[in-house]
Amino acid sequence: MTTQQPGFDALLKKIELLKQSGSIDLSAEEDLSIAIMNLISLEEHFFFTGMRTDKSEYFDLLNEVRSIRKELLARLIDRHEGETWCITKHLLATTMRLIEVGTKLHSDGKKREAEETFGHAYRSYSLFWALRLKLIDASGFKQVAAEEKPWTLDDIVKKLVNCCDE
Repeated sequence: MTTQQPGFDALLKKIELLKQSGSIDLSAEEDLSIAIMNLISLEEHFFFTGMRTDKSEYFDLLNEVRSIRKELLARLIDRHEGETWCITKHLLATTMRLIEVGTKLHSDGKKREAEETFGHAYRSYSLFWALRLKLIDASGFKQVAAEEKPWTLDDIVKKLVNCCDE
């Protein structure tokens, strides 16, 4: 059993306060983050379909989906936080694509590669939550991602975001 560092204990206290105050519904926000992932994926599909078919109406659909995605992402991330807005959007997009790649690998019988890919997806999603909950800031992003700690960023999702805890 690893010893928790003081920063992790402070993190857990912060999360418990958020939960107790009722100021954040992590279960609903997890569902919303997954919906946003799917909207980002739809944007990509409308783009590629529009390009492959030469039908501009797909770009109109892309724009409609994009406006919905922007509105919903704004419920999770403040726009005034500069690069954090774009970083979180790309973390969610990365998560969705890695899940899809991992699923394809798994169905092809490449279980080890699938598990590695799923691990990358989970880590990306955990980084999203670390930014969403302001546990790290964008300026310290590389440092936090590179540090070795007794706890990992995926602990954020495992311990804090649980869609079944309503």
